[in-house]
Amino acid sequence: MSEPPSAAPAPVARRLAAPLGVLAGVLAAFGYVGAVDPGEPGHYPVCPLLRLTGLYCPGCGGLRGAHALAHGELTAALRDNALAVGCYALFAVCWVMWCVRGRFPEARPWHAGALGAVALVFTIVRNFPFGGLLTP
Repeated sequence: MSEPPSAAPAPVARRLAAPLGVLAGVLAAFGYVGAVDPGEPGHYPVCPLLRLTGLYCPGCGGLRGAHALAHGELTAALRDNALAVGCYALFAVCWVMWCVRGRFPEARPWHAGALGAVALVFTIVRNFPFGGLLTP
């Protein structure tokens, strides 16, 4: 029995439609956060964990970090939330791979565990006095 003919690669515009749509959404979100300063009270809700317990969650400072990054201030973004900036960079690498390969990189089962472990350690360290560099 002969093998079925391989499908012709999708045209470039069709192959890039989904990644470009995601890029448009990400740019819109960063544009909004870049225009509306999260450092000014009243624009965004306060983190419920911080409000109830006084503890920083792994996302605390993420909006301020995105705002700083949107203004080209990498040092300030890392100071606000280094984990979020690392996740933005990881997503950018995955997005480029998606554009080049035509599919988003597959998540392996250990990826969620590794990200969870990093977030847990980040959260614990930033809430101790010696983790002062990680507090937003």
